[in-house]
Amino acid sequence: NMQENYFAGKTTADIAPVLPAGKVADLGGWVKSSLIDVTGNKTKYAIRGKYDLLIEFADGTFGIIDCKFQAKDSDKTDLYQPQLEAYAFALEHPATGEAKKVSLMGLLVWSLLEPAGDVSKGFGIKLKHTWRPIERNPQALQSRLTDFITVVSGQMPSSKDNCDLCNYLSARKDFIGAE
Repeated sequence: NMQENYFAGKTTADIAPVLPAGKVADLGGWVKSSLIDVTGNKTKYAIRGKYDLLIEFADGTFGIIDCKFQAKDSDKTDLYQPQLEAYAFALEHPATGEAKKVSLMGLLVWSLLEPAGDVSKGFGIKLKHTWRPIERNPQALQSRLTDFITVVSGQMPSSKDNCDLCNYLSARKDFIGAE
C-alpha cells in the first residue's frame, strides 16, 4: 500500500504532530487473538485481521492506525471504530507472543485536493492529510462479540415449509451432519 509504505520508518511527528512521541514499528501486520471469552467460557472463536500501521510510543504502549484514501475528506471514525477495536483486542490478547497495550487508535486520511501537472510532464495530485483519532471502547466490542457468538453458537430455529433458504439450510445440515 502506497500510504503505508510512505510512513515506513517515520516518527509520529511525521504522521501527526498531535500524537505522542513514537515511531512506526510495523506495516501491514496480521493479528490473531486468543479464543474469545463469553460469559466466563472460552469459545472456539478468535479475531484475525491486518492493521495498516503499528506505532510504538515512547511509553511502551502501541497505537493502531488505519490508512484511508478518500476522494473527499469525511469523518468515518464511527464506521472503523469496531474494526480497530478488534485489532486492539487481538494485540492485547494475542494467540501467540507477547501482549501489546494499545493506548491509541485512529485513521490517517489522505483526500484529494486538486490535480497538478500537465500532459507533457505527467500528472500528480495534491492531497490533504488528516489525522482522525478514534476513542477506545472495549466494552462495546465485548458486547458485540458476546451477542454475535451467542447467536451463531445457538440452535438454528425451526424452518417453515415455505422458506426455500430454511429448507436448503436444513437439508445441508442433514447432509453434512452439523449441529
